[in-house]
Amino acid sequence: MRSEGDSWDISTSVGSTALRVAAARALEAGKTDPAATDPYAELFCRAAGGDWEALVAGTLSDHPLLTADFGEHFVNYQGARTRYFDDYFQRAAEAGLRQVVILAAGLDSRAFRLSWPDETTIFELDQPQVLAFKSYVLSQRGIRATAERREVAVDLREDWPQALREAGFDPAQPSVWIAEGLLIYLPAVAQQQLFSGIDGLAASGSRVAIEEGIPLSSEDFEAAVRAEVAAGDDRRMYFRLVYNERCAPAEQWFGERGWTAVATPMADCLRQLGRPVPEPDTPAGQMILRNSLIWAVKR
Repeated sequence: MRSEGDSWDISTSVGSTALRVAAARALEAGKTDPAATDPYAELFCRAAGGDWEALVAGTLSDHPLLTADFGEHFVNYQGARTRYFDDYFQRAAEAGLRQVVILAAGLDSRAFRLSWPDETTIFELDQPQVLAFKSYVLSQRGIRATAERREVAVDLREDWPQALREAGFDPAQPSVWIAEGLLIYLPAVAQQQLFSGIDGLAASGSRVAIEEGIPLSSEDFEAAVRAEVAAGDDRRMYFRLVYNERCAPAEQWFGERGWTAVATPMADCLRQLGRPVPEPDTPAGQMILRNSLIWAVKR
């Protein structure tokens, strides 16, 4: 379970979710019709070793990401989510935005795998040990970023706007932001601080893309946690890591502060790609169908 001021590396607590996402992206990339392709996701899993390495190597048959009731839906979800945000960044680059901020960057490899225009600077914010793991794995293979990449080692529950400015971020210039798979791991007060930080640093013309979820009822959330504990498989740990809180719907919050925002339910993203939608009352459905992807531009 989460606690006040907790921390993590790539293999513990919230940090381990970055490996789960990377594994899902690797499995998605192996399909004949991937929604998105991340060529570095498999490298991260192999470097982490253990079940993660065996999973992407195809030598492990017993893993939650390989199950029909949960794993297949989770991989589809990650493929659709990755595609949405990849397209978002492409549109922002075409619009001339040259400052990119990736909040809770985890094992996001967009600084390495997407084509960025000249003079683009990408700021990646996350726990220091998570950023160090990613940089080590890629540097050992001579893989270089396709834009100027600056690591900002900071806990997003702390004064990350100051850390971002100290890394060279210019609030006077428009910027493009992403909070992918992040809000659920923050209590409502930290979500509010995150939104306020983005709004305070974003010049007119800036863009933000956010993934958010509608919290479960307290009864359903407690039942989901108990089911995870009873299953006895920490590889399925999800509800025990999230806060099940929301400060406000992102579309509403940003809309009230001069942003034009549009929300797309995750179920619609899956349907647009021809991927099956899980049943609402299943673990996969509870995780995926309550989520929406929001895109907004500041007027």
